[in-house]
Amino acid sequence: MVKRILITATVLYVFGAGFSSAVAQKAGNLPPVETNAPNSEYKSAFSGQTRISGVKTKTPYEGKVLTEGLQSPWGITSLPDGRLLITQKEGTMRIVTTDGKVSDPITGLPKVNSAGQGGLLGVRVDPQFAKNRMVYWVFSEPLSEGNLTAVAKGKLSADEKTIEDAKVIYQATPAYKGTLHYGGRILFDKAGNLIISTGERSDLVTRPQAQSVNSGLGKVIRITTDGQPAPGNPFAGKADTRPELYSYGHRNVQSLALHPVTGDLWEGEFGPRGGDEINRIQPGKNYGWPTITYGIEYKGSKVGDGIQQKEGLEQPVYYWDPSVSPSGMTFYSSNAIPEWKNNLFVGALSGMHIARLVIENNKVVGEERLLSSEFQRFRDVTQGNDGALYAITDSGRLYRIFKK
Repeated sequence: MVKRILITATVLYVFGAGFSSAVAQKAGNLPPVETNAPNSEYKSAFSGQTRISGVKTKTPYEGKVLTEGLQSPWGITSLPDGRLLITQKEGTMRIVTTDGKVSDPITGLPKVNSAGQGGLLGVRVDPQFAKNRMVYWVFSEPLSEGNLTAVAKGKLSADEKTIEDAKVIYQATPAYKGTLHYGGRILFDKAGNLIISTGERSDLVTRPQAQSVNSGLGKVIRITTDGQPAPGNPFAGKADTRPELYSYGHRNVQSLALHPVTGDLWEGEFGPRGGDEINRIQPGKNYGWPTITYGIEYKGSKVGDGIQQKEGLEQPVYYWDPSVSPSGMTFYSSNAIPEWKNNLFVGALSGMHIARLVIENNKVVGEERLLSSEFQRFRDVTQGNDGALYAITDSGRLYRIFKK
């Protein structure tokens, strides 16, 4: 089945608490897209850190379902010829054409633990893929002592049916006998190194490791394609620290993207009840979890001391309360829809939409929700070689989003 959604400039907006149509019209902006009450009464650190004014895409665009034949897809990336390489949670990959033809499962990967939030996760191909056919991916690796976030690489066979010589190149230790918060995104930086994200494994017993610079949990990590600490990492040469660490104090990072102009690394992570964050990552910085957060525990109590600011801990550029559950994200660099240029597009799971964030001078200045009428858990979104956005959902759909 092929499904199309034509989006035009006509839409109904519901005004959030504390806003009036007169104020919105005077400012030339729409009210915030979030209209539900927050989970807490926490105050933001600066104006515009949450519930920024809404924006509306003026250019008509179309959302087209290319296929519904995927099984719990998790990561998506483009091959040089424009086709899409997609991971499936249970442990296989698929190649999908831009007209929706799905390949047989690609096998030959190491075993994954797909229970809970685990499985085959983020994926990227080597910048020299056309020559070396190398693929890199993140997965939840089962070990005798527990499970952990691991990175592996292998060569896509000429017949595209298997991954050859697959091997694990990095493990975010320690392992833990749980099935939550693996993080799992991966991308290449401009120097050809791998940037990966991990989670702190959710439980109270592992949560403090997000603050430890001698643990691989709750981190953004930068390694070479051989799995070694990348040159120039902020903790290199320091005692009792892991040289592969790039930043720390994270909860569960399922979003990584590089700004197409500045080259800055941006990250998104889940809060508990509320407090989902978008951060601009600076090397060596501490992003606060679980010491500071704009979220509360699932049972309704405060996290730790219930504070949102502390000297030496970074504030998020933007946060959501209630949660939208930010998963894969990408910056838009195409000229096809000029008003989207350099905007950040974030797949939202519990929010069931794709968030468009307009960013100026490293601050979010506008927010829009795309494809919310589809009621899909958007797991990852990427920009294709053709300039369109491609998004996958937990239910197995692949969308192409492009100018009408």
